[in-house]
Amino acid sequence: MSQDKKPADRHIIEKIAEVPAVALDSTVAKTEQLARSLPKAKTIKKTKQYWNVLGPGLTTGASDDDPSGIATYSQAGAQYGFGLLWLSTFTFPLMAIVQEMCARIGIVTGRGLAGNIRAHFSRRVLYICTLLLFAANAFNIGADLGAMAKAVQLLKPELSFGLIVISFAALSILLQIYLPYARYARYLKWLALILLAYVVSALLAHLDWSAVFQKAFVPTIHWSKEQLILITAILGTTISPYLFFWQTSQEVENQIQEGKKSLASRQGSSKREIKSMRIDVWSGMLLSNLVMFFIIAAAGAILFPAGITQIHSAAEAAEALRPFAGNATFWLFALGIIGTGLLAIPVLAGSSSYAVSESLRWQGGLNRKLKQAHAFYGILIISVLIGLAINFLDIDPIKALIYAAVVNGIVAPVILALIVIISSNKKIMGDWVNRRRTTWLGWMVTSLMVLAGAAAIFSLFG
Repeated sequence: MSQDKKPADRHIIEKIAEVPAVALDSTVAKTEQLARSLPKAKTIKKTKQYWNVLGPGLTTGASDDDPSGIATYSQAGAQYGFGLLWLSTFTFPLMAIVQEMCARIGIVTGRGLAGNIRAHFSRRVLYICTLLLFAANAFNIGADLGAMAKAVQLLKPELSFGLIVISFAALSILLQIYLPYARYARYLKWLALILLAYVVSALLAHLDWSAVFQKAFVPTIHWSKEQLILITAILGTTISPYLFFWQTSQEVENQIQEGKKSLASRQGSSKREIKSMRIDVWSGMLLSNLVMFFIIAAAGAILFPAGITQIHSAAEAAEALRPFAGNATFWLFALGIIGTGLLAIPVLAGSSSYAVSESLRWQGGLNRKLKQAHAFYGILIISVLIGLAINFLDIDPIKALIYAAVVNGIVAPVILALIVIISSNKKIMGDWVNRRRTTWLGWMVTSLMVLAGAAAIFSLFG
C-alpha cells in the first residue's frame, strides 16, 4: 500500500466527520464571498472589523443559551409572564464582568483557569471542583442531547429517539476531534447566530412592548418557594462554572493558534488585545442575555395568558407555542434548540477536558491532534458518553438538570472566589490586575451565587 493512501478505517471515520463540516464550510465560504462582493462602504468595513474581533466571548455567551437554559427561560415566562424579565438585564453586567476576568486571566497568564488554580492554590480544592464540574457537565450534556432529539422529533416524528441521540453524540465527538481548531472555532462562531431565531420568533409573536419594557427593568419577587427555585436556576444557568473554564482556555487556544506555543511567549498582553477581548466578551454576553430576554418575553406573551404555566423542556415550549404563535415561531424555536445544542455540547465537554487535563498536567487542547492528546480527548468522549447513557438509563432529564444545578450551586461560588483572587493579584496579572471596582463587583457576584446556591439546596432538600 502506498504511503499516501490512508488506511480504510481512518478514511471512513474521516469521511463521516467531514460530511457536516464540508456543508458548513461551503456555506461559510459562500457567505464570505458574498460579503467580499459587496461595496466597500465604511459601515460594511466596520462591521467586518467588528465580526473579526468576535471569538471566544461570542461562542461562550451563545453556548450559555443551551436547550436546558431555553427550557428554564421558557418556564419563567410561562409561569410568571413578564414578571422575571428583569433578570435578563440584571445578569448581563454580572455575567460579563465574570467572563471578562476569566478571559483576562487566560490572555495575561497564558494558562487555562485550572492551570492557574493549580499553580496558586491547594490542589485538593482544584481536584474536588474539577470532579464536580465534570459530573455537572455530564448531566447537562445528557439533558441537552435529549432536548435536541425531542426537537428533531417535533419536526420529523417518525425518527427514532435513540438513533437521533446517538447521532448527535457521535457528531459532536467527531467534529471536536477531527476538525482543525481554526476551522472548528470559525464554525462555532457562525453557529452562534442561530440564537437570532429566538429574537425573530418573539417578534413574530406580536408582543405588547409597553408591558415588556415596564417589567424589564423593575425587579419583582414574590418570595415563594417556586419562584426562588426558578430565579436560582436562571442565575445558575447564566453564571455557570463550565463557562469560566471554556472562556479562559479558548483565549489560550487563540494565542497558540497565533504561534505562541510556549508559556513564556503567551504571558503578558497589550492594550489592543485587552480592548478586543472586552468587545468580544461583552458582545457575547449581550447576545446571551438578549436571547434570554426574548425567550421569556415570547413565553410570557403567549403561554402565560393561555394558562400554560408548566414547561419541562425546550421541545415542550416549542410545541406549546405552535397553536398560538403559528408554524413560523414553532419552526424557529425547534431549529434553535438543535442549533444551540450543537454549540453547547462541545463547550460543556470541552470545558471538562480542559479542567481535568490542566489539573493533572496532561497534554491537551483542541489545537492538538488525537494522537497527541489521548487523555484530553478521552475525557471529552467520556463526558459525552455519560450524557448519552443518561438518555437510556431511565433517568428523568429534569432531575438530571436539578442535580447539575445543585452541583453548580456548590462549585460556582468557590471557582468565582478563586477567579477574583487571581485577577486581583498584581504578581500574577501585572499591569492587567483588576480595578478596584471590578474586584468589588466580582465579590458581589460571588456572594450572590453563594446565596443562590444555598437557596437552591434548601428549596430542593429543605
